[in-house]
Parts: sequence; C-alpha cells; structure tokens
Amino acid sequence: MSQTAARVLTSGMRLPPLPTIRDLVKLYKLQAMKQLSQNFLMDERLTDKIVKSAGTIDRRDIVLEVGPGPGGITRSILRRQPQRLILVEKDPRFRETLDLLKECARPLDIQVDIYHEDILRFNMDQHISDTTQRLHLIGNLPFAISTRLLINWYADLSNRRGAFRRQDTCMTLTFQKEVAERICAPLGSEQRCRLSIMSQIWTDPKLKFIIPGKAFVPKPQVDVGVVKLIPLKRPKTQLPFDLVERVMRHIFSMRQKYCRRGFSNLLPPELREEQTPELFRRADVVDTMRPFELSVDECVRLAEVYAEYIKSNPEVAHYDYRAPKTMTSSYTSL
Repeated sequence: MSQTAARVLTSGMRLPPLPTIRDLVKLYKLQAMKQLSQNFLMDERLTDKIVKSAGTIDRRDIVLEVGPGPGGITRSILRRQPQRLILVEKDPRFRETLDLLKECARPLDIQVDIYHEDILRFNMDQHISDTTQRLHLIGNLPFAISTRLLINWYADLSNRRGAFRRQDTCMTLTFQKEVAERICAPLGSEQRCRLSIMSQIWTDPKLKFIIPGKAFVPKPQVDVGVVKLIPLKRPKTQLPFDLVERVMRHIFSMRQKYCRRGFSNLLPPELREEQTPELFRRADVVDTMRPFELSVDECVRLAEVYAEYIKSNPEVAHYDYRAPKTMTSSYTSL
C-alpha cells in the first residue's frame, strides 16, 4: 500500500487508509479499454480542480458522476460531502474499486449508489425522484459518446425532463480539447459549429481549463478541456428541440458555403429558389454569411421562420434531401 494511501476526505473525519488510484489500477489489473474510450486521470490535484469547477456542492446536493472508472474524480467529489452520490459506470471491472469508496463514504453519511449501466440509457426519472435537491452532473466522458450524450441532455433540458426538471442542474464535463473549444466558440470563430449554437441556445458554456493529454493513462493523442455548462434561466427559444436541431444541422452541413445553401436543403428543390430568400427576409438574416458568422439569435430566427413555414406546409416537415432520388417525391409520402 502506498505511503500516501491515507486520505482525509473532510475536516475532522479520517477514513480508513486507501490505496492510490494508480495502486488500485495495478492491483486489479485495470487496463483502459480502447473500445470504451477509457483514459484514467490519476492526478488528484486535477480531479480536485475538475470538481471545484462545478461550484458549490453541499450536504443538500446530489451529484451524478458519469464513468467514474477506478474512482479518481469520485474521491474528489466525496471530499465535498454531497448528500448523495450516484455513480454510473458501464464497465463492471470497476465494481471492487467503487464498492471500496462506497464503504469509505459511510462514516461521512454520504449515500453512494452504483449503477453498472450505459449512461445513454440511464433512467434519470427512475433513479432521481426527488426534485427538491440540486443536482450536479460531473464526468470524465469517454470521447466516443461525449457529443451524443451532450445533445441528448440538451433535449432533456429543453423539455425540462430527466436530470433537468430543476433549472439549476449544471454539467461539468471533459471533452477533447477541440470539442470543448467548439462548444464555447464565440461568434465569428472558425470553430463555431452546430454544437456551438445548440450549446449556447440552452446553456452558458465556460471552458474552465485544459488538461494535457500526458496527465491521462493511457495518454490520448489530444489534450482535454473541462467545460462547465450552466442552463440559461431563459433559453433562447421555446421551439421543439428536434426542430431546432434539424435546422442547425442543415445550416452547418455546408460550413464554407453561404448559410442559405445548407438551409435551403430543408425545402424540396421545386420550392428552394422562391422560398429560401423569402424565409431569410422574414428572419432578417443576410443569406450570404457563412454559417459560423451567424449569431445565436439569427440561427433561432431562421428556426422560427422555418417552424412557421411548415405549419402552413406540413408536408415539407419530413422532407429529406438525402432520400433516394428514385422516389417520385421524398416528402409527400411521409
């Protein structure tokens, strides 16, 4: 056992001696699995910094950690003494290390619940029924699912469901540096993309700091950014999430073209020439800007005029410009 094994997780409360995360990884032969995008963070100064970025955590709060792995960030969360800690870990190999932390949390009167499930299928409503407590979402996300999970959570946020039944559920998450910078990309940035707009419609994203890849085991080929996403009290739109996502996906499908090019693909060919400039006029948006030059408000206005258009022309709502050309009509049959 390491000389630094003993840890004090809270003032006045000393837990039983614990091996370091590095020792546990060696003891249980926990090699990171490439197919699960696993990279272990061993430095407790960095895990403490991640949890500190989440803001105040107190005895009234619930924390849900995504992908705790061997438990590095988990220890840092326990030092903040939430009322309850929920660990969602898909890989059952970490059962022993997480059970060890659960036992060590008992003297602190912290409820630790461990679920060996896929976070993409985790039922928040079932496992977090009490909406009177503030919830924090924290995690060193696997690169392979990070964007998909974030979009899923934006959908929940827009509908005030799942983890976002309260308005103050913040997310403190890790992403590949490039993805983290895209999430937070300001107006005019070359990195601005669909994810930037979707993030900034429903949250105020902050890039807190960058972790060098060498801090992880195994070392990824990229650095990692820690982003805190704070839900806006007043989202930029009340339009249905799926509609907004559809419009943003089309606009940014041709990043280097004029924004009208991607947007026009929302409409069947026979309607594009006439309706595209008309919809841009209604939205008061210059159609010769590049997508990354559009503000969040301009993107929202384009979504709003599209929503109005399909109210009057519902057959266009399901049009898919990628549908097989052999079909007589790619939208009238839907």
